Amino acid sequence: MSENPVNPANSVNPALPLRIAVFGAGSIGCRLGGALAARADVTLIGRPAAMAELDRAGLTLTGPGDRRLHARPRTATDASAAAGADYVLVTVKSADTAAAARLLDPHLDGRTTVVSFQNGLHNARVLREALPGRTVLAGMVPYNVVRTGPASFHQGTGGQLVLERADAARRFAAVAGSAGLPVGLRADMPRVQAAKLLMNLNNAVNALSGRPLREQLGSRPYRLVLARCQREALAVFAAAGLSPARLTPVPPEWMPSVLGLPDAVFRRVAAASLRVDARARSSMWEDLQRGRPTEVDELQGEVVALAGRHRLPAPANRCLLDLVHAAEAAGTPPAWSGAELLAALDALP
Repeated sequence: MSENPVNPANSVNPALPLRIAVFGAGSIGCRLGGALAARADVTLIGRPAAMAELDRAGLTLTGPGDRRLHARPRTATDASAAAGADYVLVTVKSADTAAAARLLDPHLDGRTTVVSFQNGLHNARVLREALPGRTVLAGMVPYNVVRTGPASFHQGTGGQLVLERADAARRFAAVAGSAGLPVGLRADMPRVQAAKLLMNLNNAVNALSGRPLREQLGSRPYRLVLARCQREALAVFAAAGLSPARLTPVPPEWMPSVLGLPDAVFRRVAAASLRVDARARSSMWEDLQRGRPTEVDELQGEVVALAGRHRLPAPANRCLLDLVHAAEAAGTPPAWSGAELLAALDALP
């Protein structure tokens, strides 16, 4: 992917504090915006009840480890608060991307850079199509963030943000780095997003398990379920000509085999995969706990859709897609054991 061309209208005055609006300030948006508020003029734009709680109590961020930060960024509930921002970070769920673009469109000028910090493969494209003439960059958030209180959010895993390499990305990366959010700039974002989707296939496994990430990943039956999903994903990515980037010490194509190792061996070989604290959960687990729609259609559903286009099977991903949809409809958080999930896959025709 080539860098965006330099546009003088997009230039940012380095003498002024960077103005950043976060549209869709949920768990990820509050984590990013709260940290950035130490080095930039930040406005969080979100639901009225959530923003009222932030105004009342301030924003508390914890993790990874024993890190703790309290911040009071500006809040708003309307897209008009993004007017004049140097950067707008879009952190809504993928299903809401087109609607977010329509709301933002009247308030963005030519100097604003829009960044998609969302799961899935297509959000940056959706934003570009809906916001013609604006600079839109693809981004990736590697860590899990869950809400632990009305105005408290916990990051349970580590890693650095990834942003599409472009002139428009550089000042954001510098400011974010100074705020404790290191950013890597890459020219291969489709491969990065494919690798993130591959890892995010565990979100459904974790949500269905009802267990903390560290406990779930430490159990071989759950890992075997994830391995089947990843093997199917790797096959459909290959058919689509998409090679996932290497974001971890283990190459993507090795991951299904590593996941299948006995627990004791897996702990030695893939210690970094278990370097999560006891409170870490997937965002999908949190969605099911709170009775909210999940992003399973952009994860397992993406694999199933790609498999259909290339006439390949994806029964494991289809099964988990259906199980998560059933949990959404039931409104009761599930608690599948690893053995039960494996049995459900084994029972498939």
